[in-house]
Parts: sequence; structure tokens; C-alpha cells
Amino acid sequence: MNEIKVSIVVPVYNAETFLTRCLEPLVNQTLEEIEIICVDDGSKDNSAQIIDEYARKYPQKIKSFHKENGGEWSARTYGLKKATGEYVGFMDNDDVPETTWAEKLYQAAKKNDADIAFCGYDRVDLDTGKTVATEMTQYGTMQKQVDFNDDFIVYANPSLWNKIYRRELVKDAEFLPFRGCNDTLFLIHSYMEGAKKLAFIPDVLYHYYLRSSSQIHNMNRQDIDNLKKYLLVTKENAIQKGIYEEFKDCLDEMAFLHLGISWMYMVSYDKSVNMREMTKEVTHYLDENFTGWRKSKFFKVSHCFPKGIKFIAIWGVHLLYRMGIPTVYVWAYRFLVDQLKIDIKW
Repeated sequence: MNEIKVSIVVPVYNAETFLTRCLEPLVNQTLEEIEIICVDDGSKDNSAQIIDEYARKYPQKIKSFHKENGGEWSARTYGLKKATGEYVGFMDNDDVPETTWAEKLYQAAKKNDADIAFCGYDRVDLDTGKTVATEMTQYGTMQKQVDFNDDFIVYANPSLWNKIYRRELVKDAEFLPFRGCNDTLFLIHSYMEGAKKLAFIPDVLYHYYLRSSSQIHNMNRQDIDNLKKYLLVTKENAIQKGIYEEFKDCLDEMAFLHLGISWMYMVSYDKSVNMREMTKEVTHYLDENFTGWRKSKFFKVSHCFPKGIKFIAIWGVHLLYRMGIPTVYVWAYRFLVDQLKIDIKW
């Protein structure tokens, strides 16, 4: 095989039901110069045997590895260390890529000398097969420079599986030992490591399957504590790299968006959590560690209102926090989602 253009890391754990559905389009990718790195994370079903069989059948494409169970984050890190391609991407073992996923992303990256290439994707209900949302297509075919004065880098969807990264930039990264926000922090890490150019294509090349056991309904206090810890790690990394002052506004914004908006909504489903105390605790944490969040230029009327409903909603949540009544947002959003089936994507 020629030099590897794209490495594709697939963490595998107890996935025998859906694994073949994922691997078939991977071994049939239209880009020939790929390697598919399957990392069995101590599966207790037949997943290990399935990836071994694929490795025997497609020895030039599939690489099968086995390790003790350590969680999805550890399997991703393990696979990243084994990758040899010019670019690297990641997939979940129960989703389905288009057979042109690697080729189109690689072509976009090379054409624009991009450090990261993004594509569109859809979200599919696992039970019904119905497409419930299509995302990351709104940018069309576009190139963009990374600019810490532009909040675009915070809002660009961080999901791992709709993009490829220049491997040289991320080869030393490690996914963090907790669930949730790893995608975001990995993307932010790539910016801090020097990613400068981004390329976007609108093609829907990945099908993400939604499951009822999704993290959105089983977030807990430990998840919140973990995110708070690793936001501080990200801040410290920026300080050590000498880019904190340049990056500060975006980091303050990111901390508020994830902790104050997304994760407060998700943890509200945990009946053991007192949301009044939780939002008070988060507000104090932000004031102490991400001091610019209250007066951030990214949350001003002049910035949010021209951008439409999503940003107006963010401005409104930010206002409720500054007024000291953030739980109003949590229960209003719960009503929109649970009762009216209206979801504003943050």
C-alpha cells in the first residue's frame, strides 16, 4: 500500500450488534490509502472476534488491537498513538460513514492545505431510522483561518467523527479520563497546538445514531466536577504555551456555554441534584476561574442579535445568570424540549 493518507480510529466495546454495519463502509472507502485502527477495549461479547476476522480478510486496511477495558477515551488515545497517516479521524463503532467520507475530507484538506477538514452529518433515531437533524452543512464549501477573536471556533461543532485532523498537530494529545466534552477539548487542543486553517464541505458523510441511553439523560455531579477540572487544565495549557491572553475571551465563552448552558440542562435530569445550588456553584466557579464571562464581548447585544435566534437565546441565558436566576433558563428549556419538542442547538 502507498503511504497512508488517513488513519481512522474506531474504539470498540460490546458492539457486536452494530459493528459490521460500521466496518463495511470503512473497508469499502473510495480512498485506498487508509488504515482502519480498531481498538477492542476489553469487550465481553463477540466484538473482538469480529474485528480480528475483518483484519484477516482485509489485512492491508484493518489493524486490530486489544486492550483491557479503560473506557472510550483510553481506546481513542491508544488508537491515536498507533496511527501513521497524514491525517487522522475518529468514528464511533455503532455509526455509519459514507464510503466517500475519507476521500472527500482528505481532498478538502489537501486542496486548502487545511489542518482540520469538516463535513456535514445527520442524526438518526436508532429505533425508527428517521433522520432527526442535519448539521454542519450551513457553511457550504468554505475555508477559514483560526482566529481567537472570532467565536466561530467555539461554535463550530466539535464532534470527532465529522472531521479529520493533521496528525502531526494532535499525535501527542490524550483524551481525558471522563465522559463528555472530550470532543470539544480535543478540538481546542488542536487550536492551541497551532491549527491555523480549516476547510468545510457541506456533504453529509456521516450518520450518527441516537440512543435512548444517551449521556443527555444520565449526566451526574461527577461529570460536572470532571468538566470543571479539565477546563482548568485547558486554561493552564494556554498559559504554559503563552497564548492565554490571546485565547482568554474564547476560553471564558467556552466555559460558560458548556457549564452554564449545555451541562446545566443535562444534569437537571438527575433528580438527586439541587439545581438551585448547582447553578449557584457553577456561577461561583466561573467568577473565580473565567473572570471575563460576565462582560464578554461575545455575549453582548450587538454581537448576538444580528446572528439570529440561537445567539439571542444565548444572550438571554447569559442575562438570567447575571440576574442571579439561571434556574429559570433550565426549566424553560426543559419545557421546550420535553413538552413542546422544540430543541435549540447550542
